[in-house]
Amino acid sequence: MPQPDGVPERTTAVVRTLLERGLTVAVAESLTGGGVTFELTRVPGASAAVIGGVVVYATALKHTLLGVDADLLAAEGPVHPDVARQLAAGVRERLAVDGRPADLGVATTGVAGPDPQGGRAVGTVFVGVSTVRGTRAVELMLDADRAGVRAQTVSRVIEELAAELGIQPGGAPV
Repeated sequence: MPQPDGVPERTTAVVRTLLERGLTVAVAESLTGGGVTFELTRVPGASAAVIGGVVVYATALKHTLLGVDADLLAAEGPVHPDVARQLAAGVRERLAVDGRPADLGVATTGVAGPDPQGGRAVGTVFVGVSTVRGTRAVELMLDADRAGVRAQTVSRVIEELAAELGIQPGGAPV
């Protein structure tokens, strides 16, 4: 079945599942620079599920806007699994609508390149996912140029959201 505006089937399935379940998602992005939020909002009707996104490209903003521990950032730098977890939890809590936090928070942090950062190789990415059930981080080691790392990260975030929602490879939620 053709997807709206050429949107990948997986993205459409994620947004439709969020809508069907009355769930919301908030996004914190570093290396993807708004790419995840852009991808999700390509689906018609996404405004009822995607409550917002924050690009926290500067390390200091990760702390001031989303509450990532300043000592963690100083000790480990911005590319770390705990930073991804704290970003996801922070965006879920802080992008509250009418006092209600988002049901899901997702976050990206990593090294898109062309140069390594803080001892982390190009292609090192952490995706954070936060729900009321808990918060987790997934490490990715991507082999691509800058644009490829960013694009693959966006795709993997969609996959992580699908997994969190129980969407099977065929696109149907469980």
